[in-house]
Amino acid sequence: MNIIYHTGSVTRKKRNELNNHKSVVIWLTGLSGSGKSTLAHLVEQRLQNIGCRTFVLDGDNVRHGLSSNLTFSEDDRKENIRRVGEVAKLMMEAGMIVITAFISPFEKDRNLVRQSVAKEDFIEIYCKASLKVCESRDVKGFYKLARSGKIKNYTGIDSPYEAPINPELEVDSGNESVEGSVTKIIDFLKHKGLLIDNV
Repeated sequence: MNIIYHTGSVTRKKRNELNNHKSVVIWLTGLSGSGKSTLAHLVEQRLQNIGCRTFVLDGDNVRHGLSSNLTFSEDDRKENIRRVGEVAKLMMEAGMIVITAFISPFEKDRNLVRQSVAKEDFIEIYCKASLKVCESRDVKGFYKLARSGKIKNYTGIDSPYEAPINPELEVDSGNESVEGSVTKIIDFLKHKGLLIDNV
């Protein structure tokens, strides 16, 4: 294949300087109902309020377009995360703080995304909540359908969830307040020096 990677004259460093913050991939992982999407959008709002350029890649939204041709088989889940990882990487190179909200149940798939960028560019945040708590928040009714056998390969029921072993940050989204979790994430980003002049 005659494919050549072209490097532009406008670098990521220049984009970060223009934005006045560093770009990064923030990867929220956890069971369905653990609060990933809620936290992602609230963190984004907090970052927007201090002038950061952000974007949320949400699991359900991606399934409507980028991954609309994929099922929920293990192979297709892996491909879904690969695609999201590539998009997140491109958006990070564009100078944005990219926040992803995906169950991403398999450690090896999350690690593939992690390994595709520099160590400091990937922040894995584990939204920890018990299956019992997540089922109690089952607004979509999917856990109930999975329990009855009407949905197959549902994470936490008949498909495993591999919790992160060493995430950069863990939030106890099953017990602490949403605002408490958001503040913990923002404080972590400040501590890591990602918000250059916005501390």
